Amino acid sequence: MERTRAWRRHQARKRGNGKAANPLKFKPPKNWKLMYTRADKLARARQLGMSYPIRATRQLLDQV
Repeated sequence: MERTRAWRRHQARKRGNGKAANPLKFKPPKNWKLMYTRADKLARARQLGMSYPIRATRQLLDQV
């Protein structure tokens, strides 16, 4: 039996070890500086359950 690259990748996925186990798993950035667009920051804030943009108490009182 010839063990090709495809066979090795299949075995790695099947056993769940290393990076090849699930190459499509996406982890959002944890550092706000790494997120470029406002939409990305809003989506990440929604996932974390926090309000964005972060406003000072004075800004929140002036808004009313």
